[in-house]
Amino acid sequence: MERSDVAAATSALDASHRAHAHAAHPTGVWSWITTVDHKRIGVMYFLTSLFFLFVGGLEALIIRAQLWKPEQALISSETYSQLFTMHGTTMVFMVAMPMAVAFFNYVVPLQIGARDVAFPRLNALSYWIYVFGSVFMNLSWLNAAAPDAGWTGYANLTSTEFSPGPNTNYWVVGLSILGISSILGGINFITTIVNLRAPGMKLMRMPPFTWMTLVTSFVLVTAMPVIAVALILLAFDRFFAANFFVPEAGGDPVLWQHLFWIFGHPEVYILILPSFGVISEVVPTFSRKPLFGYPVVIYAGVLIGFIGWGVWSHHMFASGLGPIADSFFIASTMIIAIPTGVKIFNWLATMWGGSIRFTTAMLFSVGMIAVFTVGGLSGIMHASAPVDLQQHDTYFVVAHFHYVIVGGAMMGLFSGFYYWFPKVTGRMPDETAGKLHFWLAMIGFNLTFFPMHMSGMYGMPRRTWTYSADLNVQIYNQLSTVGGVIFGLSALIWVWVILRSSRHGEPASHNPWEAPSLEWAIPSPPPHYNFPRLPTIRHRDALWREEDRLEIEGVTMAVPAVEPQMPNSSFWPIVVALGTTATWVLVMTGKWWAPLIGLAATAVGVFAWAFEDPFRKKGA
Repeated sequence: MERSDVAAATSALDASHRAHAHAAHPTGVWSWITTVDHKRIGVMYFLTSLFFLFVGGLEALIIRAQLWKPEQALISSETYSQLFTMHGTTMVFMVAMPMAVAFFNYVVPLQIGARDVAFPRLNALSYWIYVFGSVFMNLSWLNAAAPDAGWTGYANLTSTEFSPGPNTNYWVVGLSILGISSILGGINFITTIVNLRAPGMKLMRMPPFTWMTLVTSFVLVTAMPVIAVALILLAFDRFFAANFFVPEAGGDPVLWQHLFWIFGHPEVYILILPSFGVISEVVPTFSRKPLFGYPVVIYAGVLIGFIGWGVWSHHMFASGLGPIADSFFIASTMIIAIPTGVKIFNWLATMWGGSIRFTTAMLFSVGMIAVFTVGGLSGIMHASAPVDLQQHDTYFVVAHFHYVIVGGAMMGLFSGFYYWFPKVTGRMPDETAGKLHFWLAMIGFNLTFFPMHMSGMYGMPRRTWTYSADLNVQIYNQLSTVGGVIFGLSALIWVWVILRSSRHGEPASHNPWEAPSLEWAIPSPPPHYNFPRLPTIRHRDALWREEDRLEIEGVTMAVPAVEPQMPNSSFWPIVVALGTTATWVLVMTGKWWAPLIGLAATAVGVFAWAFEDPFRKKGA
């Protein structure tokens, strides 16, 4: 059979699958609200985080407008502090983390040959807690009481002496709620990956993205309890005058720094490891080569997850830790650069000699490698305590972590978006508009953040609402503001790609990129049940082995006579999420009985959840 005949037959089969899947899947708004399907929850995570991306981006543009020229008073210092605090909190906890979780939800079960995650209703609960926590924190704007103590919440700026209003209360409660969502999600994905892999899929046959999801999930469930403890202590300080962080009452504000950064630096890898997984999928696919040194890439990711726990105090060299502690964290900061550098060289070696296709997904992957390397180079400078002291609390640090988090994490997620877009929608992304998105994003990003290295070296302090003309940094701030506008424009083009391509894009086959992993062996978009029968995996990159591919697709592309039984929708996760959120929110009233209302709602939801038959038949 000629290639054109095979393509025609495959196209007809894909069209048949799309019609079958569409007919079988429940429709309507209520079906989305009550869904426990990992694919729909992944889409909802993505769209919600996209909304908050524009919220955080608008906050950033107002900040940049304020810094256009010295001594400007476009907004007040109080409003600036609120924008600064909410921008950082939004981008980390409401955008970067949940957008990565969107990919976890949609892709991981497909990559490991599972029909859903291990705990579908827990998955829905995690999403709705994220939504309610994010909405609650942003409602503070309507009360003119947005958090204003900085997104790191340093004591004793968060004490009632320096923050007497409800501003910090919104931050403490909102972040606590978001932390619950993250812990539940991490537990779910660990269980899913460990227990629900297809027959024959050993750990070292898992795709790199699934591996990085597993490592990230372990870091999540161990790091989030640390910030939870810190937030509980801070809540006791604010609501019950416990004084854990008040020095004149015997507390220690440096304790907050330790607790925050014991969580905060693993958090950096919670943000970046998913993108490492994306790059490790995209680069081999569009280089037409297996990932160079696959085991080393995996071991490097695991090592990053471990070493990430031993570097937190490089954020605290200005705190007076002493030479012994400084020496330890200097060494660990240098060491963690090694497995990170290993990954970069593995990606470059994968591309070397390959037949590279510069699709939009590949461009974002290559761009991520470049800008993340810049962020890594500026980061390793901070392994020197004297250099760190010079650059501490300047815009040099702002430039560094934006190159890591935006240039690394977000650019990687952009790549993943274009890579898996055909699988999610059944349509190809607009490559012309996508490449325009890439070039504007790269130009805008570098124009925004690279000049901050210079303004930081000139001594411009971060977290301040204006600056003196004597610093001679106006030109760098103006370049950053222009770059921010360009970067924002690129995001609007991205939205255009989403809206246009999802409706009018060219229909996609089940494997338009000729990729090697299991999610590309099922129709695009996948049916509700994902796999009619579970395939047996005999090798890594199985779809690049002709014998394996024919065997797997013979199973995965079949239309079952009877659909596999899948969990039914449930609204009890929403009830539990509302009750959990209300419990924390009502703590702010200061009345001991008020949180009991939320606990009662939670108890009702949990009780009904426990006795609900998740596989009840329709009409029963």
